[in-house]
Amino acid sequence: MVACPCGSGASFADCCRPFLKGELEPPTAEALMRSRYTANVRRDAGYLHRTWHDSTRPVSMDVDAVEWRGLDVVGTTGGGPDDAEGTVTFAAHHSTGGISTGTMRETSRFVKEGGRWLYVDGDVD
Repeated sequence: MVACPCGSGASFADCCRPFLKGELEPPTAEALMRSRYTANVRRDAGYLHRTWHDSTRPVSMDVDAVEWRGLDVVGTTGGGPDDAEGTVTFAAHHSTGGISTGTMRETSRFVKEGGRWLYVDGDVD
């Protein structure tokens, strides 16, 4: 079993892979956040673009600059299958060029439109 990079404890095949491949939609804001983390680990800019709300989506993004090392979900508000919005607070551990390491802490905002969860923006600590 290849563990999913998102830290869920499930295999990649049973966790984020179906989302990244477009076979399923993440049912919660947390599932979307975890799949977006996995997309960063796998350098899948296309998935990040597709799951970013069009009101805040950047024209381009660099997914090659950072090597992601682990994810800790700290908490959520809303973001359930029946909600229209939610937040996920997390800490994502990384290194840059194998030289320096750090942790990015963010509270991300998500909205559900047309049955799909989308990342809007976040407050980085």
